[in-house]
Amino acid sequence: MDGQMERRHSLFPDFTDWFGSDFLRFPLWRPAAGKHVIPIEVTSHGGQYVLRAELPGMDPEKDITITVEGDTLTVSAEHTESKEEKDHSEFRYGSFYRSVRLPARIPSDAVEAAYEDGVLTVRVAMQPEPAETVRSIPVKRAATKENGEPS
Repeated sequence: MDGQMERRHSLFPDFTDWFGSDFLRFPLWRPAAGKHVIPIEVTSHGGQYVLRAELPGMDPEKDITITVEGDTLTVSAEHTESKEEKDHSEFRYGSFYRSVRLPARIPSDAVEAAYEDGVLTVRVAMQPEPAETVRSIPVKRAATKENGEPS
């Protein structure tokens, strides 16, 4: 070898393969003002995308909201601080937000979410894209005027 390290290829495509070269500039990847970014990981296998998000200390029924619009999955949460007096705290409180754009429209009835041990797991069963079919398009003769020219 010439001293350069060989790049190892993952079983999973690079983020730019999933989300396109503009994914870092995609506005929903950045948190809204005053909101914390939710750390996530996304995997894909067997026609299913799995998003795992770290959201410790949340009540999944009260604090976490998941929405789907087109090809975008959004997770938002609100973690409120307890009223008790603290000597020191490094916990994060406030709004949390993350949107992920998947490579195809998300079927509305194919999304499941579960929360366990501070981790939200969202499973999206993607429908296979329909196979391309070849269709013949008939070509009609243009109508002609009395002098033989097309109208």
